[in-house]
Amino acid sequence: MRWRKSKEPSRSSSDLTAFIDEGSEIEGKYTFKGTVMLNGKFSGEINSSDSLIIGEKGVVNATVRAGVVLINGEVIGNVFATERVELRGTARVYGDVEAPVIVVDEGVLFEGHCKNTKGRSADVGSADRDELSLKR
Repeated sequence: MRWRKSKEPSRSSSDLTAFIDEGSEIEGKYTFKGTVMLNGKFSGEINSSDSLIIGEKGVVNATVRAGVVLINGEVIGNVFATERVELRGTARVYGDVEAPVIVVDEGVLFEGHCKNTKGRSADVGSADRDELSLKR
């Protein structure tokens, strides 16, 4: 086993790097690193290779591109992820979703198309990447 020193502290996936509260309204192009929780209103375009969490109060009218996208609120626009998209409990999505793993909880409102894409993750087997996962 080899130990390496990292120049920056490691971050667990649950650590938020930014939180946009429900009183916020943002318009434009948003890029970020780390994990962002969006509970406000956003219009435009979101790009990241990391994780975006759209909270229950979040209303996003945008094209979303990220590594992982977890949706609890409303999205009007297409969602593209390189790892996974999860539509949870109170999610309302009006647009297409593309990712290697797509999870849709019971009770979610989803109007659009799903496309299962091949992922970049080496720890996911090729058979798993080609399946659409629906939670019921």
